[in-house]
Amino acid sequence: DQIDPELKSWKISTLPILPKNFKLKPIEKTKKKFQELKKLLKRPDISNVINGCDAGREGELIFTYIYELAKCKLPVKRLWMQSMTSSGIKKAFEDLRAYHEMIPLQEAARCRSEADWLIGINGTRIISKKLGFRGGQASTVGRVQTPTLGLIVKREQEILNFKSQNYWRIEGNFSIKSGTYSGIYQRNDFRKGHQHDRIDRIWEKDTAEQLYATLKNAPKALVFEEKKRTKMGAPRLFDLTSLQRDANGRFGLPAKKTLSIAQSLYEKHKVVTYPRTDSKALPEDYPPTCRKIIESMKHSFKPFAEPVLANHWIHPGNKKIFNNKQVSDHFAIIPTETIPKKLTPEEEKIYQLIARRFLAIFHPAAEFDITTRITSIDIHNFKTEGKVLVSPGWMAVTGRSAGEKGELPPIKKDDGEPPFATISDIVLHSESTKPPPRYTEATLLGSMETAGKLVEDENYAEAMKERGLGTPATRAQIIEHLIYEKYLIRDFRELIPTAKADELIQFLVTVNVKELASPDLTGDWEFKLHQIEKGDLTRRDFMKGIHKMTTDIVDKSKTFNEEKIRFGTTKVVSPSDDKPFYETLRFYRSEDGVYNIGKILGGRKFPESELEKLLINRQIGPFDDFRSKAGKNFSAMLKLNNENRVEFVFEKSSDDQDETLDLSKFPKVEGFCWPDGSAIIETPTAYVSENYYLDTGKSPYRIGRTLLGRPLPLEQIKKLCKDGKTDLLDKFRSNKTKRLFSAFLTLDEKGKVGFEFAPRKTKSK
Repeated sequence: DQIDPELKSWKISTLPILPKNFKLKPIEKTKKKFQELKKLLKRPDISNVINGCDAGREGELIFTYIYELAKCKLPVKRLWMQSMTSSGIKKAFEDLRAYHEMIPLQEAARCRSEADWLIGINGTRIISKKLGFRGGQASTVGRVQTPTLGLIVKREQEILNFKSQNYWRIEGNFSIKSGTYSGIYQRNDFRKGHQHDRIDRIWEKDTAEQLYATLKNAPKALVFEEKKRTKMGAPRLFDLTSLQRDANGRFGLPAKKTLSIAQSLYEKHKVVTYPRTDSKALPEDYPPTCRKIIESMKHSFKPFAEPVLANHWIHPGNKKIFNNKQVSDHFAIIPTETIPKKLTPEEEKIYQLIARRFLAIFHPAAEFDITTRITSIDIHNFKTEGKVLVSPGWMAVTGRSAGEKGELPPIKKDDGEPPFATISDIVLHSESTKPPPRYTEATLLGSMETAGKLVEDENYAEAMKERGLGTPATRAQIIEHLIYEKYLIRDFRELIPTAKADELIQFLVTVNVKELASPDLTGDWEFKLHQIEKGDLTRRDFMKGIHKMTTDIVDKSKTFNEEKIRFGTTKVVSPSDDKPFYETLRFYRSEDGVYNIGKILGGRKFPESELEKLLINRQIGPFDDFRSKAGKNFSAMLKLNNENRVEFVFEKSSDDQDETLDLSKFPKVEGFCWPDGSAIIETPTAYVSENYYLDTGKSPYRIGRTLLGRPLPLEQIKKLCKDGKTDLLDKFRSNKTKRLFSAFLTLDEKGKVGFEFAPRKTKSK
């Protein structure tokens, strides 16, 4: 609307919005800082300007915007500085680059910025107008956020469509003179096939049982083994993404929180270097600086700092650590010489991660003795592996010591020549394949970083090697934005796509603009932006392509008509015309128009199977995973009213709290009862006794469907009533400390629910 007041209201008729020129204005909250810079640039004693912004595309863009907005005309030189040592800074000043050398990089930066604006503004407006504003929120799209969402939606579909397969494993327990050990049967006919196949999995029950019968009666087994010493080097220094992944995996910290803590350690405490980096290397002139840093760390990390200095373990030629080619705008995150003081517990955790990773990389490799033992019964082999940490090397910095568990009882002369083992037991295990796990922030950050591997075009994939989806500084922000826009739910560590996310991705596929949900788009842009930087493509030609793409997205979306586009018929027959329901993007509809039922109800997906039950029973549920506009879970039943519209049914309305609840409206749990013999009734918010609301004093039993933020499944309520105790349940959240905990639920004769905690493992000294 600052470009044109007519563009304030979101109208399809005004799309696409393609400004001829992009104007600039300072952000309001930092306008004062811009005015200071502008005033300095106008000083009469200033003869020229040095651009000392980050040595990269975005640093070039920041300078260019400020220079132009200030209407500065002074000559410009470029300070290209990747090392922050005194000598590195001096050398960069000695080798200032000419302004004209930076024009291709500047043009690539402008193209990226303007293209993101065009796709984001136009895509968000047209799709929001077509899909409506769920919960008052737009359907935002963007070059990075939408492909990221596409990854999560695709994974969720894989989980939903996953068909578990049964398989069997055979475990052998063996005895030799020095002790016992177990091994897993290895198939002789194994050839790499489908993705779930493993050498220890038997897919046919009959084959497994026949083999088990053969093996369990064998008297003894032949044993042979080989030992191999292997080395494992330290992991590389942290860039922002790897730090966020590590902090999420170890402490459950969201990526945004980790960035905030790292920024505080950098800005406020000055104990770590600049965190918003995508580099895991240091400049080649940094070995002396590293020695000074480690000298300063001796007070806190003496056992790990002193050996590095005493043994001269800092090797300038180590390209894994010191490599100018792998330093982009900034180098890896490392500690500074400043000694930390008054850190918060969370700041201390992140500082420890960074400091220990820095020290560890200079320590020698860890060494393991790996023993592979094969125990053979005739032609059938069982495999056992033992792994012993012989020399911890860098692992000592992270808390590992030599001789940790993993050793096998050794073969001795008494076991014979060749050695034999006695068969103690053969066990047949029945198991099943599991779907892929949902994304956590740690795994999603990793997939965003390596999204180039998902791109088929080799040129595009190569162009994405350096960046992936987003940058280290923006990935956390993208995830938080997807959560804010109700595309994702953060369920403890898991990221779950909402119905809104499914709808958006399905819409993009339907109108044939699926490139918006693919990493290929970023790959295409990065490839072309690199061409601009090299002078092989003009800014004009690139933006011409972006204008065409923007227009295509708008035009294809404009033609979308929910009434005309069918997704096929369902197996559910309508009672009104005896014809199958058909699907549109958002509805199940009967051919005669009597039924028009949303595929998303209360922020919850409404599957075809539930539609069929609703039509038969006119009321189904209760369900615990509805979500309000405020993002809170609620429980309710669904019913069809007299106009065949779907309504929510709650346990009691706000104006009848004193009335006795008619429990006959709600389903009875067949085959199970409370300890006093009364029936279990499922209401939208609780499991109650059939006598609970009657003034008889007969039954006290009522348990909420959710306890301390954790839904209680019916299977566990049945177990609670039958055995007086549930399985060990996780993800309860304490009202007092807000921490998660696990516990068994117990039920006494008076109907009181209690917690029973699993015994804690005693910590070794």
